[in-house]
Amino acid sequence: MSRLLIEYPMHRPRARTASMERGADGVLRYGDLTPALTELLDLRVHSFATREAVVEVGGPRLTYRQLWHSASRIAGGLRERGIGYGDRVAVRMPSGARWVRAFLGALLSGAVPVLVNDGLPDDVAERVLADSDTDFVLGCGGEPEFPDGPAFIDDGAALGELALLCYTRGPAPRGVELTNENLLSAISAMVSAAELPTDGLRNLVLGPLAHASGCVEQLLSTFAVGGTVVLAGDAGEFAEALRSERIDTVSGTRHSYVGLLPELATFRAEGLRTDGVRRISTAAERAGGMPGEVVAELAELFPSARQWSVWGATETAGVGLAVDHTAGAADEIGAVLGFAFGGTELALSGPLAESGHGELLCRGPSVMSRYWNDPKGTRARFTGCWFHTGDQVSIDADGLVRRE
Repeated sequence: MSRLLIEYPMHRPRARTASMERGADGVLRYGDLTPALTELLDLRVHSFATREAVVEVGGPRLTYRQLWHSASRIAGGLRERGIGYGDRVAVRMPSGARWVRAFLGALLSGAVPVLVNDGLPDDVAERVLADSDTDFVLGCGGEPEFPDGPAFIDDGAALGELALLCYTRGPAPRGVELTNENLLSAISAMVSAAELPTDGLRNLVLGPLAHASGCVEQLLSTFAVGGTVVLAGDAGEFAEALRSERIDTVSGTRHSYVGLLPELATFRAEGLRTDGVRRISTAAERAGGMPGEVVAELAELFPSARQWSVWGATETAGVGLAVDHTAGAADEIGAVLGFAFGGTELALSGPLAESGHGELLCRGPSVMSRYWNDPKGTRARFTGCWFHTGDQVSIDADGLVRRE
C-alpha cells in the first residue's frame, strides 16, 4: 500500500558532490567508488604501509602492513577450516586491536563479518548467532586463538554484494545487510563531511566497534585516509592517549562521553593538555541529539576542537545527518539532529508532513536495501526506496532536522 510522503528541503537545491549521479531508482550514488571495501583498504595499506594503523593504549601497536599481514593469516586460517565466500563469521569480543584483526580477517577470507557486541546478554547474542546462521565465531564462544594459515585475500567482491551484517539494538535485534556500496558510500560521506586529512590523522575512538557507527563512521573512515585508530577503554587510558599519542581527533558516542567527562575534567585540572585535539565527533543515538550540557562540557575540555555529531541508524550504515555544534545555538543543541549529507535525501510521512512534521524517511547510497532473512519486515519499513526510520521529527524549509 502506498504511503503519502513529502520530500525535503522544499526551497533549497539538494547538495551533492560532483561524483554523484542519480540512478534509475531515484537514489543518488557515488560514481567513483572502488569495487569493494577490501580493495579500498588494500590500496591504503600499500600507500601507508609503515604508518600505525591501530594502537591499543597499553597494548599492541600495528602498522598498516603488520595489521594487513596478521588479518590475511586469519583469513587463511578460516579458509583452511572451510570458510569461504558468503559464509558468516561472527566477531564477538571487546573493542581493541584484537577485534580489528578479527574483523579484517573475516572480511579478507571472503566471508561476511557479523558484528556481535560483547556486551549483549548471552541469550540475545545467541539469537543473533542463530539468526545469522553463523558458520564460525571469532572471540567469545569460539576457539581461544585465532585461526592461522597461509596469507589469503579474497578480492572477488563487487559493489552490490553483501559485505557486513550488523544487528539493530534492543531485545529483538534485526539483521541489517550492508553491501560494499553502502559501506564505501558511508565512508566517502564521512571523509568529505568531516574533511578528514590524509597527512596522519590520529583518532582516539571511544565507541564500541561492534556497531555501525563505531565500525564504519569511526574505524573504517579513519583507515580510508591512512589515519591511526587509537583505542582506549577507560578515562585513565583516554588521558594517557592524550599525553602520549598526539591525538588530534576524538570520536565516541554520547554515552561514552557522559561516562568519561567527570574524570577527564579532573585530569585537565591537574594539568592534562588537551589543546592538540582539533575535532570531536559524536555518533548520536537515534532521534536524540547531543545534550547541550555535554556539548558545553566538551567545549570547555577541548577548547581548540570543532564539535559535530552524526545521526544515523544501523540501516543507514551509521550516517545520514550531521550538525556542527561549534556554530549551533546553545539553547537548541539537544533538539537538532542536523542536515542530510553524503547523498542522503529526506522526506516526511504523516498527516502533518506538508507542514514539516512527521515520521522521518530517508534514501541514499548508504541505506540498506533489506533486512537479513526478513522480507516482511523489509516491506514494512520501505516505501519504494524510502526507508521509514520510525522517528518523529520536524524539518524546516532548508532541510534542518529537529527531534520532536
